[in-house]
Amino acid sequence: MAKWTPKHEAPEPLEGPVVPVITGGTIIWFVLFLVQLPFYGWFDDHGHLWWLWTCLAGAALGLLGIRITRSRDAAIKRARAAAEAEPVPGTGQTHETEQAPAE
Repeated sequence: MAKWTPKHEAPEPLEGPVVPVITGGTIIWFVLFLVQLPFYGWFDDHGHLWWLWTCLAGAALGLLGIRITRSRDAAIKRARAAAEAEPVPGTGQTHETEQAPAE
């Protein structure tokens, strides 16, 4: 059996508005929890109480996800700023001054 090897490089990951997407999902989970809360007795009687706790767990994990993605975005911005401030080898200029348009 031959070992599988990729024929080309993997594409770069897509970066999008991650924090707003996770925030929206967290809000949806929490709204679902609040909508189901008045029906606690019905869920308990029919053995579906786990639906309520699943929504609450989704909201709690969403809050954790918001914190993680916000810190990740901040780290990416810091890394980009540090990379732009590094001097270009052999020129003594930074990436910012090198890319500045001539007037």
